[in-house]
Amino acid sequence: MLHDLKILDFTTLLPGPYATLMLSDMGAQVIKISSPQRRDLVLEYEPFIEGTDLSANEAWLGRGKRNIYLDLKHPQAKDIIKKLIMDYDIVIEQFRPGVMGRLGLGYEDLRAVNPRIIYCSLTGYGQTGPMAERAGHDCNYMARSGNLSMAGYAASGPAPTNMQIADICCGSMNSVIGILAAVHHRALTGEGEYIDVSMLDGLIPLTGMDGVRYLTTGQETGREEGRLGGGSVYGYYETMDGRYLSVGSLEPKFWKAFCGAIGCPELTEGGPMPANVREIRKKVAEVILSKPLDEWKEIFGNLDCCVEPVSSLKEALDDDAQIREREMVWELPLAGNEDRKVRQPGFPIRFRNKPVRGREAGAPLGAHTRQVLEEYGYDYESLKRSGVLGL
Repeated sequence: MLHDLKILDFTTLLPGPYATLMLSDMGAQVIKISSPQRRDLVLEYEPFIEGTDLSANEAWLGRGKRNIYLDLKHPQAKDIIKKLIMDYDIVIEQFRPGVMGRLGLGYEDLRAVNPRIIYCSLTGYGQTGPMAERAGHDCNYMARSGNLSMAGYAASGPAPTNMQIADICCGSMNSVIGILAAVHHRALTGEGEYIDVSMLDGLIPLTGMDGVRYLTTGQETGREEGRLGGGSVYGYYETMDGRYLSVGSLEPKFWKAFCGAIGCPELTEGGPMPANVREIRKKVAEVILSKPLDEWKEIFGNLDCCVEPVSSLKEALDDDAQIREREMVWELPLAGNEDRKVRQPGFPIRFRNKPVRGREAGAPLGAHTRQVLEEYGYDYESLKRSGVLGL
């Protein structure tokens, strides 16, 4: 669907690379610019694909992209980028504010060469404000957004989720939305755009109904107080075998079915958010703890009441019939090696008329340097000798 979009990717770690992965999966042509002197931390994470120097993350986040080496501090690198953007006229970068400008590759620099350019800057705190140049990671943005003041238990506080909520849900997704909106605007007007995406900004709407409640009444929601954060029966309960069951039975019909299934029909009348909610949660916890997970799966398997097991990665990615039917795990050939297959998370949006299909897993960084530069008339060996490639 996006076969006519061409993107230069100056990002590292997870937020930017996953944004361009989504665009690449939808057909966009992506060239990732990397430096051989500055290895991407995510690409160093184990595991590595057996028999190769390629990490599984590199093969995933590089899926369908080409990648080249350039030393952006070398004077000639700026000239190469300015030639590329006449064709690859969408740029996404993830440096701290001002870094690309000091390299002569900021929005105004590139806009002077190609006024139609779409330029997305993705950072933790945005391009403006007192924290604009401050370093951060997912847990920091989550902490400052107010979301963690409502998460976890009153006795123990917030807990790590092992999910990059700020990085992917806010950074990656909002970058994709912003870029596609700018592409639409450019198609209508011919005008380019500058997009400022902040991961902290993206988390503010995720305060959701509790955030709106505070903005309306001034009343904050603490831990184990909100409807979804422990102030109702909604949540997770341990089973006899140390596994967990998720209970989301909020609507009256679901709550009634849940109470009947656990043998406590007397709880129905009070609803899932009764005045004595802690007492009821304790009662539900005791009942759930009385059976192993497999028995509860059997009980709730054919009941429509928003109760599901907490799955392991194997149960989700290998065994779950729903995830398998939706083709959310892909098996793709390694770039340059059709006989070698790797498994990766699939693409999460389904199009009926233009289905998204994975092409091939990512290649090692720098793999397409010669190919891309020679396409644009450069002598690869000469550039290598000059040091502009950083090799």
